[in-house]
Amino acid sequence: MTKAIKLLTALGLPQRERLMTLAREVSFPEDARIFEAGGTADRFWVIRSGAVSLTQQVTSQQRVTVASLGAGDLLGWSWLFKPYQWDFGAEAFSPVRAYEFDAAAVLRLCEEDRRLGMILVRTVAEILAHRLETTRGKLMEQYAFKRRGGL
Repeated sequence: MTKAIKLLTALGLPQRERLMTLAREVSFPEDARIFEAGGTADRFWVIRSGAVSLTQQVTSQQRVTVASLGAGDLLGWSWLFKPYQWDFGAEAFSPVRAYEFDAAAVLRLCEEDRRLGMILVRTVAEILAHRLETTRGKLMEQYAFKRRGGL
């Protein structure tokens, strides 16, 4: 299994310092909806403290938590890929403090500093690969549980 990657610690000091010039500290109260699937993905966050649930709307009445994120985790990657819309929703599971980054400003910085851009894209790709692998493992466990006669 791939190792969990934390965006800011994966960047070298010079790249991290450049990226952090664009950071804005924000907070979300417990149960706050941070974004909804299908909404415009024009920013991302690095969680400083608290927990965030990534959710998927299964029916008009039911949301399912597909991942839980905590300190150091990247929240939001859809800002990197067309059509720049959130694939999931996100909700603060507890009070959350985070660094918020404006996607357009980060993309401009990546154009100016191609090294930073390449490192950032590779790191986000590693994060996505880890999350996909984790999700696949959970689905396999769920399938095995049902095959054994579970609920």
